[in-house]
Amino acid sequence: MNHQSLSAFIWSVADLLRGDYKQSDYGKVILPFTVLRRLDCVLEPTKAAVLAEHEKRAAQGVDPEPFLRRVSGAGFYNTHKMDLTRVLGDADNVAANLYAYLQAFSPAVRDIFERFEFHAQIERLAKAGLLYMVAEKFTRIDLHPEAVDNHQMGLVFEELIRKFAELSNETAGEHFTPREVIRLMVELIFVEDDAALSEPGVVRTIYDPTAGTGGMLSVAEERLLQQNPGAKLSMYGQELNPESYAICKADMLIKGQPVDNIVFGNTLSDDGHHAAKFDYMLSNPPFGVEWKKVEKIVRAEAEQQGYNGRFGPGLPRVSDGSLLFLLHLLSKMRPAVDGGSRFGIVLNGSPLFTGGAGSGESEIRRHLLESDLVEAIVALPTDMFYNTGIATYVWIVSNKKPAARRGKLQLIDASGFWRKMRKSLGSKRKEMGEDDIAAITRLFGAFVEAELASVFDAEGKPVDKVIVEAGSAPPVAPEGGKVKLAPLSKILPNSAFGYRTITVERPLVDEAGKPVLGQKGKNKGKPQADSARRDTENVPLSEDVETYFAREVLPHAPDAWIDADKTKTGYEIPFNRHFYVFEPPRDLAQIDADLRAVTDQIKAMIAELAA
Repeated sequence: MNHQSLSAFIWSVADLLRGDYKQSDYGKVILPFTVLRRLDCVLEPTKAAVLAEHEKRAAQGVDPEPFLRRVSGAGFYNTHKMDLTRVLGDADNVAANLYAYLQAFSPAVRDIFERFEFHAQIERLAKAGLLYMVAEKFTRIDLHPEAVDNHQMGLVFEELIRKFAELSNETAGEHFTPREVIRLMVELIFVEDDAALSEPGVVRTIYDPTAGTGGMLSVAEERLLQQNPGAKLSMYGQELNPESYAICKADMLIKGQPVDNIVFGNTLSDDGHHAAKFDYMLSNPPFGVEWKKVEKIVRAEAEQQGYNGRFGPGLPRVSDGSLLFLLHLLSKMRPAVDGGSRFGIVLNGSPLFTGGAGSGESEIRRHLLESDLVEAIVALPTDMFYNTGIATYVWIVSNKKPAARRGKLQLIDASGFWRKMRKSLGSKRKEMGEDDIAAITRLFGAFVEAELASVFDAEGKPVDKVIVEAGSAPPVAPEGGKVKLAPLSKILPNSAFGYRTITVERPLVDEAGKPVLGQKGKNKGKPQADSARRDTENVPLSEDVETYFAREVLPHAPDAWIDADKTKTGYEIPFNRHFYVFEPPRDLAQIDADLRAVTDQIKAMIAELAA
């Protein structure tokens, strides 16, 4: 059973809930029952052995937990004589038996169902007379990992959560990341370390501060084990949404990962992995979500701890907290002397350019670029996420840049690397294929500039697309056709994104048009500035301010001067500007000829009607 048909079957439970539950509340029942059935199936083969071991250790008067975990082979256990199927054997006492069954799970599993607030749903279902029917429906499916592997199960949970999010009108970007985007991010953070990750017995750590259901961590583990079956990836995360946290924790339990590594809570206000450092990190923080609820705590840390805390470089505007997650990840980087770190984070377009010189956003970009931490920024296609169609970008950040990358930033425009989905899923209409992911990864790994050659036939129809690396010849145009080249990968010095904002002053003049001079202080005898005539100019870091001023300002305002005390340094990354290709308009004579042809055609039609 594939994940689409499995999630469709589970979703059919909604037919039972209709009328007694609002659509937006379906997930409160379906998600915990799906997790329960998954855990139930995992424990079934060792159920008898666990019960026997529990009885034996209880008779000895010793703590049975470590023995039960070992016997179950799953890292968790249940000591109740019933399983979900047997719970239904006593139709008059399903609720009581289900409560008892849940309480017999090991502590980590009980915490999962507490996060779901599952007991309240059991009571509600029982009162509505639906508990037996809903539970019985779930006993019909086999969710053992041999029948549904962890990858498929992850896709099932994501599909269900997507549907619930649509019904609840959740905030854009609030939930999970499409698997192909995660695969791209994982490839990008691993590609430069392929040799090291292939070593026998290699151990690495990975962290996601916005873990969701654990999709990013799972894909990273799958990718590493494909490359090196003997590798071990220790996974860490934190999640704010109780239901997503519960699913992630259940997934980690089944994989044998230490569940204490997954922490519940708000990453920004209550760091669950304080002082911890990691080899790799991935994150898809919510897009454009304000951080007002945690503003007091975040500002206090920034003011009191500065660069010793997480938010020393600056704070973004309260309306969008995504850059706070980037700063949080910076604080989790393993020092370069200890091997360093690399992370990938998905952001919308705002962090690239929002905020002028001196603003929090600009200061964060300044810290990243002047510290030479950003390796690449990759533009993704629009309509890639399930509940938003906005433009998104993957930032790859590292404190262990290879020598060739030092002092430089690679921009890759992958917005054209997609294929149309056969069926849209919410706002998601496009997906990246394996070839697309491989092509982008190659460009990043090779650290080369490149262009995308679009080949058109004589009729103007696109027939091919070819990546042309710097120094290579573009493809030959077919007879009567043409080839269009557009930048695909650009490598620029970090300083190319910096500028100085200078304040240009003009003198205040009296009624006679003469400058008014200052009467005291440091401005005594000097022309007073007229605030109404004040202006600013942005001067690239690569250019001398005085040279720029003499060329761009003085010819138009000979009496102007620069107030050096107000000069600020800023950074922005105008991504689209670097990939804009100017297409000159058609020749005027050609346009006139087309207009004449259309006019003649209209005249002929009118003449036919009049005849």
